[in-house]
Amino acid sequence: MYTFVSQKRFTFRENVDLRDRPRPKTGQKQAIRFRPMEAKNNWMKARIAPAEIEKYLRADGTDFVDDAEILRLLAPAGEPEAAQVREIVAKAQAVQALSQAELATLMRVRDPELWAEMRAAAGAIKRKVYDNRIVTFAPLYLSSKCVNDCAYCGLRRSNPAVERRVLTMDEVRAETEALAGQLGHKRLIVVYGEHPESDVDYIAESIRTVYSVKVQTRKGIGQIRRVNVNAAPLRVDELKILHGCGLGTFQVFQETYDRRAYARLHPAGTIKSDFRWRLTAMHRAQEAGIDDNGIGALYGLSDWRFELLGQQAHALEMERFCGIGPHTLSFPRLEPAVNTPFLENPEWRVSDDDFERIVTLARLAVPYAGLIVTARESPEMRRRLLPLGVTQMDAASNVGVGAYADGQEKQKGERQQFILGDPRGLDECIREWAAAGCITSFCTAGYRCGRTGKCIMDLLRSGAEGKFCKLNAILTFKEWLDDFATPETQAVGEALLQKELDEVRRTQPKIWPAFSANVARIVAGERDLYF
Repeated sequence: MYTFVSQKRFTFRENVDLRDRPRPKTGQKQAIRFRPMEAKNNWMKARIAPAEIEKYLRADGTDFVDDAEILRLLAPAGEPEAAQVREIVAKAQAVQALSQAELATLMRVRDPELWAEMRAAAGAIKRKVYDNRIVTFAPLYLSSKCVNDCAYCGLRRSNPAVERRVLTMDEVRAETEALAGQLGHKRLIVVYGEHPESDVDYIAESIRTVYSVKVQTRKGIGQIRRVNVNAAPLRVDELKILHGCGLGTFQVFQETYDRRAYARLHPAGTIKSDFRWRLTAMHRAQEAGIDDNGIGALYGLSDWRFELLGQQAHALEMERFCGIGPHTLSFPRLEPAVNTPFLENPEWRVSDDDFERIVTLARLAVPYAGLIVTARESPEMRRRLLPLGVTQMDAASNVGVGAYADGQEKQKGERQQFILGDPRGLDECIREWAAAGCITSFCTAGYRCGRTGKCIMDLLRSGAEGKFCKLNAILTFKEWLDDFATPETQAVGEALLQKELDEVRRTQPKIWPAFSANVARIVAGERDLYF
């Protein structure tokens, strides 16, 4: 059976045999002339547009991930010269992206003193470009149905242990009310499985629904101001639809840049088996006008060094193609998932020490990009990585479909793509970050003021964006403290806030009168004020 939701979208009840339906009487019009599985197969066949891959390839038909070149760069052994390493680090400190060869050189560093210099440089670059801000967000999973069968994924189509669900718009609204009204989030990464029930029309409708929710809080109004999307690769015409709905950052992870591993992990005949359709997702996003893009690899599927060099090739390709590098880099690591044997003993599992190297090297390699480390990692690991250049972390996260409104506190593997390592609440995380001298930012002003794409990249490279963002971080931090903080967190947060206010008064005297007036308006209950 199928049920029409709109003229373009329909939902499938895949286990119902249409032969069991009562047949129409003679002369009565037959309403259904195809099986749902046939319709789904037709949808899958239409997903990939070869012309929207080929146009982005090189003249010789190759793509930007040169396997032979990466393997060549990984071949040398031995410690690089200290002078060469320091020259490369100086380039990173000038906020210039490194070449693949330069990154490969830094990968070979084992000398403890040189490595300590690299760690210090990574932290200094983060403070230069992003100051002491930590941007926070929450993931919102809206669907667990997927047509793909990725070996490492708990939501793969062949996994019978997972509960399959696609939220209705009323359920999306309830999830958003919990996130914006109870927890205080203002920025989401909304995640969708690749399935006809969560197609582009569903994504667009859900974005509009999330933005429409407003909830009364202690002193103001809670709402989501930035909807970022993690979804399957889309066509240019589909991406233009999402751009028109107010989509923030569009995020597609390549999973692995090693095409040999990619072929083993993504069965032939599935949409996701097309390596280049995924590899060119950001080219299409830029063509559709979406100029904030997030890329990443799932670390643990292949040699992490190959992945990091592949990711660097991707960042450099984006700079070449459109003059804009990635807005964010993400570093998800393999985590357990229900009934997923691949995860029990993966060949390329990444150790904590190597993961620290990955984040440090990425900060040096793409110094202007935001670095995201999620609640896949344990609290201890996130504390360890915070000084090395991380700019975004989620909190109070739940990756179960419908779990926020359900009040689900404990993780349920049958509802989740993977098991989280850091289930702590937002209040606890913000208190810890504030105690460490980091101000939590809920700011979304840059996107609404046109500071995106090339504009934001230029501002980040010059350090000018940090001035805007610090002001807006203070305003949004004050909002959250007044509307959601526990007394203990309020005390720690207000102490940090006073230091930040004193710094603005001292370093930006010209803007202080207008800024302090906005702070007073926030205290009085106004919300969403920004520069």
